[in-house]
Amino acid sequence: MLASTLMLIALLCAGVFLPVPYSEMSPGPTVNTLGDHDGEPVLQIAGRKTYPTDGHLNMTTVRVTSADYRMNLVEAVYGWLAHDNKVVPHETLYPDGKTEEESTQENAEEFSQSQESAKVAALKELGVPVESWVIVSTVVKGSPAEGRLHAGDVIRTVDGKAVKEPGDVAELVTEHKPGEDVVFTIVPAKEQAAAEKEKRAPKKTERITITTATSEDGGEKRAIVGISAGTDHTFPFTIDIKLADVGGPSAGLMFALGIYDKLTPGSLTGGAFVAGTGTIDDDGKVGPIGGIEMKTVGARGKGAQYFLTPADNCAAAAKDTPEGLTLVKVDTIDDALAALKDIRSGDTDGLPECTAS
Repeated sequence: MLASTLMLIALLCAGVFLPVPYSEMSPGPTVNTLGDHDGEPVLQIAGRKTYPTDGHLNMTTVRVTSADYRMNLVEAVYGWLAHDNKVVPHETLYPDGKTEEESTQENAEEFSQSQESAKVAALKELGVPVESWVIVSTVVKGSPAEGRLHAGDVIRTVDGKAVKEPGDVAELVTEHKPGEDVVFTIVPAKEQAAAEKEKRAPKKTERITITTATSEDGGEKRAIVGISAGTDHTFPFTIDIKLADVGGPSAGLMFALGIYDKLTPGSLTGGAFVAGTGTIDDDGKVGPIGGIEMKTVGARGKGAQYFLTPADNCAAAAKDTPEGLTLVKVDTIDDALAALKDIRSGDTDGLPECTAS
């Protein structure tokens, strides 16, 4: 009996003090994009007529344990048994040994990009023209481009060939062999910012020659300069999204719908409580996100009746749908607007609901 007792005590101590390589996800806050957060409107639009609205278009979040936190065995077992939480391998949330600061910075950049895409998608849906151009999005540390190109530089041409889409940059660079020179014509980020502020065309361009380095992709060597390209825009009026302490790209769809609602007469929801998630690109295409099960639980806990769900997340979300919540499958902003039309009219029998298969 004494031996058994000592063994039990040892196991309990191991469970409490032994760290395991797992992290936990749980439902995070939900925020109505049509309402206020921390005392100010989430969506602030100036220079264009806006309209009163009602109901909810809530974006949803997931709360995760920090990169430095190490769960013990007891916490992991409790998380596996808990219905509203999910325990996942630590590297799922923090791949490649990322620190919390690196992960936070990456999430902040994705959040900022999702806001830009949400604005573009909403304005395109409204037929409002938006001027766009290709920029240097990030520069890899230690790459040939470091110190030569900078985030925010506008890429006009590569080797004299016009750049119209972000993908054009990589395509033109990889036409070279590693070690060859590639010539960028750019508008420096500071000049572009000044031109936008003064509402004029940029006056200064630069030619930057960079010697390509070698990258191996699946055993195949290709030329790189060490940048990723993105898109920047000029909007005909001001749209500010005021939401702190949130990261990642998954609120894009709900921001786009909120902007659309405020810029059109009437209410998109008809007063209903609609929540949702999903990335969005400039053309209104809705993409999948992580932690869908946590988001549906969090939304229903706040009172949501309908949840706009990216098509690629539907099967996972439908496996354990919270009672009283209807999962609506959407693949584009047009799908979401059509679903909202049915919801506000009360004609919900034809809604494209998610299924587990």
